Amino acid sequence: MADAPRQVPDHTAVRVALWRALHVLADPPPHVLEDTVGLALAGPEEGWQQRPDMGAFTRPFRASIVARARFVEDLVEAQVAGGVAQYVVLGAGLDTFALRRPELGARLRVFEVDEPATQAWKQRRLGELGLGVPPFLRFVPVDFERGDPWLARLAGAGFDAARPAVVASTGVSMYLTREAIASTLRAAASLAAGSTFVMSFMLPIERAEPAIRPGIEAAARGARANGTPWLSFFEPEEILALARAAGFPGATHVSADALTARYFADRADGLRLPSNSEELLVATT
Repeated sequence: MADAPRQVPDHTAVRVALWRALHVLADPPPHVLEDTVGLALAGPEEGWQQRPDMGAFTRPFRASIVARARFVEDLVEAQVAGGVAQYVVLGAGLDTFALRRPELGARLRVFEVDEPATQAWKQRRLGELGLGVPPFLRFVPVDFERGDPWLARLAGAGFDAARPAVVASTGVSMYLTREAIASTLRAAASLAAGSTFVMSFMLPIERAEPAIRPGIEAAARGARANGTPWLSFFEPEEILALARAAGFPGATHVSADALTARYFADRADGLRLPSNSEELLVATT
């Protein structure tokens, strides 16, 4: 009898892991983020670098992926230095922070929140690769589609609601309705004083650079064809207003151009983020 097909995470999570690895394998140093652990987890077929979604036209998009990850990790490091000891990754996918940054993770309690099937797959892969689960990492299965209360699930996994935390949600909001995003923001705004919530969001596609827009439109078509359509887009002032309405006393917008200036300045290869595409909201309680 043939073996059952191996369960795999969402194709978008796999692509993010491969783009992060491709930054190390194909782009010259200095590397903004060094992550090939996600590649090991994904275990793609031989020749994966020749896939259409790994082509040269995707360079700006992988720059965006590694920049947002580096920004979040820099933020976590700064908050840990200030005494924060909890880090929550919403929609963790193939996130590898806990495996790559054990020296920082050991000063934290890290919570990865994701769909139960994805988490079961990831834990199985960690075992197959002999990587194991770091003692400071907690997996928190949440069925978002059924409306599971992620804060309650966090508490059940040992999260201390009375202490501040960093909560990150990147590459997720475009798949959610505005109502779902507002609900997430309200929940995050209820965190203890001194907490930080960072979320990526997509600007309207028509705002993208002309040279980049066809790639974004193709990604949107692919998402729709795979049953995970992009649902929400925001102008920066809209996402800031939504965060303040949710109860955050402080909210700032970090543009793609600001991330390019921070992480890609003076590169000889011209690698940079696409302007006016996926950007960041940083909100504080």
